[in-house]
Amino acid sequence: MGAIVRHGHQTGGVPVGADGGEEEQGQYLTFLLGEEMFAIPILNIKEIIEYGTLTTVPMMPEFIRGVINLRGSVVPVVDLSVRFGRKAAAATKRTCIVIIEIESEDEKQDVGVVVDSVSEVLEIQHSDIEQAPSFGARVRSDFIRGMGKIAGRFVIILDVNRVLSIDEMAMLGQAGGAKPEAAMLPG
Repeated sequence: MGAIVRHGHQTGGVPVGADGGEEEQGQYLTFLLGEEMFAIPILNIKEIIEYGTLTTVPMMPEFIRGVINLRGSVVPVVDLSVRFGRKAAAATKRTCIVIIEIESEDEKQDVGVVVDSVSEVLEIQHSDIEQAPSFGARVRSDFIRGMGKIAGRFVIILDVNRVLSIDEMAMLGQAGGAKPEAAMLPG
């Protein structure tokens, strides 16, 4: 996957991340993690980049693969499979990083997510989105915005601001960070 999709550019005739009206609210980028299909509202997507070298950051939660330099900005990269409690998948030629803009406390921040492969941009009608089940999904229910029906099957629509909550990830980093013995060593 050599192509980069930039904010506001077009992929297959569908605007990616363009600021727009009501008709775009039903557009979602779909992608695979293992055999499961997930979707993210297209307005949250900034770009899709080829999976490359990441700089690891010590003492981070396991699901944070590292950081990348994106045109001079440091962007954390989250492995969604690990975030969902699964094993990290080996990178393939279809593995890519989706750059997502999230909001937390009136701030916007870019976060990259590693996905096995990007599928397509789909229009999902609001009437075809059902509430997230309280059981049965292998993803935390608060991470799920809804279940979209596409051609007789379901796509899990993620709530990116919850999945990629900077506050929650920071708390998990502190909880899983320094070992007690390290805290007792003389400075």
